[in-house]
Amino acid sequence: MSVKYVYLFQEGSGEMKSVLGGKGANLAEMTKVGLPVPPGFTISTEACNAYYQAGKQMTEEMKDQTIQALKQLEQMTGKKLGDASDPLLVSVRSGSVISMPGMMDTILNLGLNDDTVKGLAELTENPRFAYDCYRRFIQMFSDVVLGIDHFYFEQIIDDMKNEKSYRLDTELTSEDWQRVIEKYKELVQQKTRNPFPQNPADQLNWAIQSVFDSWNNQRAVIYRKIHKIPDDLGTAVNVQMMVFGNMGDDSGTGVAFTRNPSTGEKVLYGEYLINAQGEDVVAGIRTPQPIHRLKEEMPDVYRQFEQICHQLENHYKDMQDIEFTVERGKLFMLQTRTGKRTAHAAIKIAVDLVEEGLINKETALLRVDPDQLNQILHRRVDPDTTLQVVAKGLPASPGAASGKVVFDADEAEKWSKEGEKVILVRPETTPEDIHGIVASQGIITSRGGMTSHAAVVARGMGKPCICGCEELKIDVKVKTASINNTVIREGDLISMDGGTGAIMLGEVALIDPVLSDEFQKLLQWADEVRKISVRANADNPEDAKKSREFGAEGIGLCRTEHMFMAAERVPIVQEMILAETFEERLEALNKLLPMQQGDFYGILKEMAGYPVTIRLLDPPLHEFLPNLEELIVEVTKLQMSPDADPAERYEKESLLRKVRKLHEFNPMLGHRGCRLGIVFPEIYAMQVEAIFKAAIQLMQEGISVEPEIMIPLVGHVNELKLMRRVVEETAERIGQETGMAVTFTIGTMIEVPRAALTADEIAEEADFFSFGTNDLTQTTFGFSRDDAEGKFLHHYIDHKILPENPFASLDQRGVGKLVEMGVQLGRSAKPDLKTGICGEHGGEKESIDFCYRAGLNYVSCSPFRVPLARLAAAQATLKNG
Repeated sequence: MSVKYVYLFQEGSGEMKSVLGGKGANLAEMTKVGLPVPPGFTISTEACNAYYQAGKQMTEEMKDQTIQALKQLEQMTGKKLGDASDPLLVSVRSGSVISMPGMMDTILNLGLNDDTVKGLAELTENPRFAYDCYRRFIQMFSDVVLGIDHFYFEQIIDDMKNEKSYRLDTELTSEDWQRVIEKYKELVQQKTRNPFPQNPADQLNWAIQSVFDSWNNQRAVIYRKIHKIPDDLGTAVNVQMMVFGNMGDDSGTGVAFTRNPSTGEKVLYGEYLINAQGEDVVAGIRTPQPIHRLKEEMPDVYRQFEQICHQLENHYKDMQDIEFTVERGKLFMLQTRTGKRTAHAAIKIAVDLVEEGLINKETALLRVDPDQLNQILHRRVDPDTTLQVVAKGLPASPGAASGKVVFDADEAEKWSKEGEKVILVRPETTPEDIHGIVASQGIITSRGGMTSHAAVVARGMGKPCICGCEELKIDVKVKTASINNTVIREGDLISMDGGTGAIMLGEVALIDPVLSDEFQKLLQWADEVRKISVRANADNPEDAKKSREFGAEGIGLCRTEHMFMAAERVPIVQEMILAETFEERLEALNKLLPMQQGDFYGILKEMAGYPVTIRLLDPPLHEFLPNLEELIVEVTKLQMSPDADPAERYEKESLLRKVRKLHEFNPMLGHRGCRLGIVFPEIYAMQVEAIFKAAIQLMQEGISVEPEIMIPLVGHVNELKLMRRVVEETAERIGQETGMAVTFTIGTMIEVPRAALTADEIAEEADFFSFGTNDLTQTTFGFSRDDAEGKFLHHYIDHKILPENPFASLDQRGVGKLVEMGVQLGRSAKPDLKTGICGEHGGEKESIDFCYRAGLNYVSCSPFRVPLARLAAAQATLKNG
């Protein structure tokens, strides 16, 4: 049975997008509703895939069906391809299932040759127009099909304009264009060693094959990768009768949106050119006029166009991006598609369409991409700004910033106090740099990944951060950073985009976030729909407050180790870690206790009435210890110096021994999490005491509290059993001391595979599970995230070994199975077990969709991703029921 590869426009419909591509389906739909669409046919996406399967050859079946469709088009138009007296000219355009504007190639005026151009000149009584069309066809065909760069053709036109002292292309006469065409044909002969093809049937076949080929051109492949468009969708090819906007002052061409794509305002937005073809509008050769000016130049055409725009928007129930041509006063519609828009416009349009009665709230919620909300909640680079990008790193925290480069945290703080905006540039950051991070507009590091110290702290603060920019060679002593031949010195102005990882020279224009009424309304609708709770990851009262402002319903992860990163606390933490006796450790813990109590008091107060999950200490200890390499250098210098103070040398040697003893080859798998609490239970007891004392203090003030105490890195039920006893004994002791009881729950973080595999056993000792999907991903894959992202993960993704970064979007088939197993096993032992996710995946739309399907009660993410998660949670509910 033969496969149908070719469809006349009247044979298709808007529902056939997967077969006809977006453009073909819309042309068919516009034809169906009676709009003035030039006739034509579409060669399907299935034909594209068959073309590649046949080794980039059109099959005989495809060729036959194309010939039949062409004959029918000739009958409809009364014109014939290649007829010198009344030639049929066609455009050949790509059209994929998902819009990829400007990514693939177009050929206009196909069917012209040395004979048909004369027929066109006589028929239109306009030789200048005919030869202008012919030179355009040669130029486009040569570029797209023959692979000759359009620059050479533009050079020929520029030479002609200079010779004649013309300023615009429109000044060239018929004779001028004929001379240009001769030079074009000479160029083709020189570059290909063959004359320019004169047979229109050959021209058509080659053009169709070239459009299929353009599915895999470099810009199309890159665009698909960025927008996660599958490579196997293929492109359709649309062959359509030409209409001409370059037939004089009663003709023209333009592109318009039915609403403003930047702001969402309900007003026609676009531009047009009189006496021009479609490519002129986007080519930048002539300056187009704003669409509202068409009202003055062609009032009847404008009124008809306005009415069609209204009709199309009502039909598609969304903003449309429309291409049109006016030929001798007659309007033709060449394309309509759903218009691309900014995040601000997407939200306004979705809400406005509901209020205009065109769509319902559920449709509006599905119209806005949650990822776009990042544009709204952070400062961003003005899209109209020209950028001088010099390097790219990992986009570790979204937002954009400009400032003077500083290489030292103390300097950052000092300059900031003097009123300077600074960007902190370091090989990597440590807890000692926290004051510099606070003082900076943004942070750039040459080492580290998406979970490095800089990345985690910056995300929590809502500051832009770029990590792992290895091409940036930083010399902290000389205070320079070099990229290839560019040297950036301290005090130089740079800009950064944490959403893309781009580093730019100089200051760029930035746009401040604005939360519109429509934005708040859309999120309110999302809250009415979603069935999964959204919490925030917050480690201090400021982040807790910001989380509530963004609509968080509690804290799903409070990382207590981050509370110890303040500069004044690091020495006490080091004292605690390096203590050699219980008494020494207790002394340090007694200093930390009131600090911790203040931390928990502030967070619980901001979250009054909402649950707060507090994870007990889970530090890779090396983050708090002096740098081993630097310490070795210091000790070596002291040992080699005859003038060195013996007491100082002894102290440094003693410190080095302790640091070496505590040094871990792989801190991620080392002495951290509950392992630390089991060996040193007094550390966890101090934290629990601080939590309960803070909770009682708030209860005495009449403030409702709901602490949830989370034991990290449990892999065996016995670990949780031991730690639960420490928590309960401490609670009992504080209750007896104060005469007040705090209602609390105890749970664990499921972040190693064994915990998921034995979740039924662990659930016996847990009131809740929180899946730490960052570490669960690391332990399941056997990847160290910092190493993977900095060294080989990009290669895996580029070569499709992995479909995407598993640290950015949850690996549903592997890590996801462990999550599902953990939920099912846990609830088999404890049916009302509360489960959530607290890794960064809690703020990623596909991962949130998975969490909803897996039956989790909540997701938790950084404060600035809470609105995104609220919308994504609503979409998950709508999509999955």
